Amino acid sequence: MQDPEAWKKTFDIPNEDRKKTQDVTGTLGYHWEDFYLKNDILKGLTDMGWESPSPIQEISIPLGLAGKNILARAKNGTGKTGSFLIPTLDKIDRKNPNIQALILVPTRELTLQISQVCKSIAKYLNIQIMASVGGISIKEDVLRLYGVVQVLVTTPGRVWDIVKRNICTFEHCNMLIMDEADKLLSDEFLEVVEKIVDYLPKKLQLSLFSATFPSSVKDFKDKYLGECYEVNLMEQLTLIGITQFYAFVMEKQKVQCLNTLFSKLQINQAIIFCNSTNRVELLAKKITELGYSCFYIHAKMNQTDRNKIFHDFKQGAFRVLVSSDLCTRGIDVQAVNVVINFDFPKNSETYLHRIGRSGRFGHLGISISFITDSDKITLCKIEKELETEIKSIPQDIDSTLYVG
Repeated sequence: MQDPEAWKKTFDIPNEDRKKTQDVTGTLGYHWEDFYLKNDILKGLTDMGWESPSPIQEISIPLGLAGKNILARAKNGTGKTGSFLIPTLDKIDRKNPNIQALILVPTRELTLQISQVCKSIAKYLNIQIMASVGGISIKEDVLRLYGVVQVLVTTPGRVWDIVKRNICTFEHCNMLIMDEADKLLSDEFLEVVEKIVDYLPKKLQLSLFSATFPSSVKDFKDKYLGECYEVNLMEQLTLIGITQFYAFVMEKQKVQCLNTLFSKLQINQAIIFCNSTNRVELLAKKITELGYSCFYIHAKMNQTDRNKIFHDFKQGAFRVLVSSDLCTRGIDVQAVNVVINFDFPKNSETYLHRIGRSGRFGHLGISISFITDSDKITLCKIEKELETEIKSIPQDIDSTLYVG
């Protein structure tokens, strides 16, 4: 890894000075002012450094403002969060103290991240935004929900718990946004999501955003969305700025190979994925024994610890995070320029979401996957399904592919 001072400077590079790819620069030329947003939202966007809308934002924001149902596909890291938050916040009635928008996401980490982005955009709006996650006592949420809450960001299980306890009213909720909709409509969440939709008012604007849309999404669309606008910016599934490599190794060689990569790569920040929580902890221990500082995160950890680790990583407190697939969904840390699949994923959907943690919002990144004999068939299958090429890792990787 490069020297610490050079790494720290990464966090000080303005977004406009970093290289960006066609994923976010290939716009129609609109400006935020062209959407006639509230001035307070424009001020919030300026403070955040969001200079102009990305392609998915140019198309989705006007539809959201017009109250249309939306089914939108766009690559990870191209601005989907802003696509639904900006029109949602613009439509909130500041004089109405009740919940008017419900934002559903599949993970607790994503709940906290989206609520923070939401609060930043709404900095000057004077509206109340609340994040509610499991793993933390619901008593605190009850107290807050008795007060003013106009936008609620939460997971399906948590909001259904709130509904069953009859803590607050959803009679004024006229917007439901589902981020990472493919995950929310998988077998894990579908039943409770449908209960939530059936419970909410019939006059409801539905917005579904994701990078992948399996058949379960089509079934949900046919059942609930009625007339809707479909936005598909997915001619190519993988981000343009991510260069993908694989390395054939034996299982017992993986740690040694990882050590070699650490010495050769210019890592700003890296996420290393394993296929089980046990392997996450074991690998983090091995990395520490090699003399590198790293932390780990997985779903079986205490929620407070998970929150702190994710917050510290996003703030740049450490460079290497070892993770289960907990961090594959929507986690946005723009300084991440390297993703390593220590264990190769079992399917193309997981692979796509994993590598999408680098190369965020048009920046550059690389992914390196360790492949054993048992992974060869899966590698070919993923290349075919994603219509992408995963190249054999060269002796030396050109730093211009992922630095800058």
